[in-house]
Amino acid sequence: MAARPFSVIGVQQIAIGARDKAALLFLWVELLGVPQLGQFRSETENVNEDILGIGSGLAQVEIDLMEPLDLNRRPRVHEPALNHIGLWVDDLEAAVAWLSARGVRFTPGGMRQGAAGHLVAFIHPKGDEQSPLSGEGVLIELVQAPAEQIEAVRQTTPAQR
Repeated sequence: MAARPFSVIGVQQIAIGARDKAALLFLWVELLGVPQLGQFRSETENVNEDILGIGSGLAQVEIDLMEPLDLNRRPRVHEPALNHIGLWVDDLEAAVAWLSARGVRFTPGGMRQGAAGHLVAFIHPKGDEQSPLSGEGVLIELVQAPAEQIEAVRQTTPAQR
């Protein structure tokens, strides 16, 4: 197999969905004390989300609490409840090209700007005949890591990663 032209360098986010995110907000913000960083709303993505953050700086992981704008439209951001996991990658374009060439199915829409402002692409939770490899039931978001994060990871030893 050809050398992989990219690396997964960390967890960017964990996205949790519900029909109504009020209970999630109460749990995560009020009871657990996770700070709210912002909000994001998108008609095309059928999502109303609150963005929380655990950790700080380059080690911060987003917790995105999502509810659908319309329960009858797709994507259904509340099904499954653990909607997706986001992974930082050091070269998103290379990752998408390399994985696609090996039969990984990506969701429609290609690479685009995500809620946090980074370039993203999603590995589909289900394969099809043309692209049989998938997240096996889990939507996986690949997120282009910022240059300073890539550099910070490269400066650590393998044992520190």
